[in-house]
Amino acid sequence: MDPVAAKELGRMIGAGIAAIGMGGAAIGVAFIFGNYLSSALRNPAAAQGQFGNLIFGFAVTEALGIFSLLIALLLLFAV
Repeated sequence: MDPVAAKELGRMIGAGIAAIGMGGAAIGVAFIFGNYLSSALRNPAAAQGQFGNLIFGFAVTEALGIFSLLIALLLLFAV
């Protein structure tokens, strides 16, 4: 195999593996909101007190997904 083609293939595979993190973030956000909804339906009085934790968990999880997208794009176009 040509060394230049092998390097390009390696970058593409690395970017694909880095993009898997976006799927993990999507699953994490769904898990967070699903558990919040489940607990809010069980105890509606405590739901408002947990809303700040919900937003913080969403922000951290979504940030990890954005970081994985950034790494994938850097591997594709900047390296």
